[in-house]
Amino acid sequence: MHTVVNRILSRAGLLSLSWAVASAQPVDLPQLAVYAPRVANEDPVGVVAMPVSALRYEPLVDVQARNLAEGQADVSIRGGLFEQTGFKIGALSLFDPQTGHYFAEIPVSPAMLTGPRILTGFDNAAQSWNAGAGTVVYGWRPVRTGGSVSLSAGEHQSSRVDGYQGFRDTRERLGGTLAADASFSFSESDGTAAGGDHAFRRVNVRMQRVDKAGAQTDVFAGYQSKAFGWLNLYTPFNSFESENLQTVLVALNHRQTWDAGDYVEVGASYRRNKDDYAFNRYAPVGPVHPFQHTSRVTAAAADLRRTAGEVVWTGQAVAVADELESTSLTAGRFRDRSYVKLGVGPERTWILKDGRKLTTRLGVSYDDSNRDASAVSPRGELVLDNVSSGEGIRRLRLGYAKTSQTATYTALNSATGAGLFRGNPNLACQTAHSFELGADGAWGGWTATAALFHRRDDRLVDWTYRTGVTARTANPVDLDTSGFECVVRRGTERYDLVFGYTAFTKDADYGTALVDASFYALNYPRHRFTLAATVRLGEGWEVRWDNEVRLQADNALRRSSDDAWLSSLGVYLSPKSWRGVRLSLQVDNLWDDSFEEVPAVPAGGRLASVGLTYTY
Repeated sequence: MHTVVNRILSRAGLLSLSWAVASAQPVDLPQLAVYAPRVANEDPVGVVAMPVSALRYEPLVDVQARNLAEGQADVSIRGGLFEQTGFKIGALSLFDPQTGHYFAEIPVSPAMLTGPRILTGFDNAAQSWNAGAGTVVYGWRPVRTGGSVSLSAGEHQSSRVDGYQGFRDTRERLGGTLAADASFSFSESDGTAAGGDHAFRRVNVRMQRVDKAGAQTDVFAGYQSKAFGWLNLYTPFNSFESENLQTVLVALNHRQTWDAGDYVEVGASYRRNKDDYAFNRYAPVGPVHPFQHTSRVTAAAADLRRTAGEVVWTGQAVAVADELESTSLTAGRFRDRSYVKLGVGPERTWILKDGRKLTTRLGVSYDDSNRDASAVSPRGELVLDNVSSGEGIRRLRLGYAKTSQTATYTALNSATGAGLFRGNPNLACQTAHSFELGADGAWGGWTATAALFHRRDDRLVDWTYRTGVTARTANPVDLDTSGFECVVRRGTERYDLVFGYTAFTKDADYGTALVDASFYALNYPRHRFTLAATVRLGEGWEVRWDNEVRLQADNALRRSSDDAWLSSLGVYLSPKSWRGVRLSLQVDNLWDDSFEEVPAVPAGGRLASVGLTYTY
């Protein structure tokens, strides 16, 4: 702790400068129903931008990266495990049945997506699938005529090229307008450490139709290849490991909206993920690599919100089928599985005598699989709104939600007594019970949201370490997680500030399993602070600064300090005389911090990149 405090104080000059620049007279902005990012540097300069990129410093999300977040990153919400975090685009929940490490392998350009929303508690149970802690939700962005080209270069032979082009036909055809867009991206680097090189490629195409009533239909196809390496990528045995991932996604999504926020959204998708993992990338290998996996997922889903009189009805239906081909994950009971989820719930609002609104939301979901027991999951929430525009608390909410999910094939089908990863074919359905008390408010131009929560996870699958055993083992754990989170923000004409704080405590029961350390369930920050600052200096200059200070829980596997200050600083110039041109300088891991975000996995070093973007 003293190390972090000293470093913070020694760098206080930079903070003082940011505050001095931001001291202009504030200008209150009107309230608008638009996406307001909580991260300053949403797009990386030196590497291909991916959906996970905008989550790196998100106050409500903990991204635990192995070298690059765009390479491999575990995404945690409210102190949960990476396999408890869902991802959703439109109506479709995306996942990988082999391992949660690949949940965020979404081969879609961020230019085609809306900004991320984070679902927790009641909303997560009502709108997500197979996600016990929370879900990251994206929508399909409307296509506009225009495009952009980005070029960048940086340290360690880093380079990046990104191109996007969209076109919308203004003529009406078949009762609506047609549009299409496409993107191509690649980046390469030798890496900030030996064995840390990468080569990423992504190609996307999309067709879109919007009718007179505003209904939007998207047909998408995307391919992404990622080859990268890192010391101790997944194991703590000082081995140069590597991944070669090839992901295909084909998706269809249709959304129809009506008055009062009502809508129906339906979709279908096919996802294939091929994985070639090497424990020692420099060792000679035979004709059949020992760690090759291919997962396939076919899915269909529908979401509904419809008002009938004084009651609003919400519904969800999900159907998923997966299969796995593997050279090593062969010890379990099955390698294909099907799932179904059906959910429904009523919502009603009463106007109270003092003008406030009281809303009751109820619901129940039914989850089933041909390989696991079924589960019935109730949920409920009370919401009290202060409809006045004055300062103070504007919303109070109290809720409970239950969710369930299944284990992935790496945990189910790894051999129980040999190999680097040791599984358990008898892992049962996991359930999570979430309780939440939250509040939103506004004071003096600042807005804030906060929540106290507790989650009880039963039979949660964790990967653990035992001294003297050269493997990690999948063990069920009953885990109690209590926490507090808040986000405070202020936006003016000259600056935007977003502060975040989370605190967690955990109590774990592994039963009779012998556990000396946990790679994931007990890898969490006791305290985490974030600050995103965007300062508009005038004359086209802009400074964007993301910060994360962590006071991590002790972990026997971690070789670095348990405390960290991670930063990303970007300086941007958009010359008025060069319309559409933007010059950028971005430094990631500004302080060259050696903190191991995943225990025993070395941190990526500082990386500076310069870029040029032309938007037309």
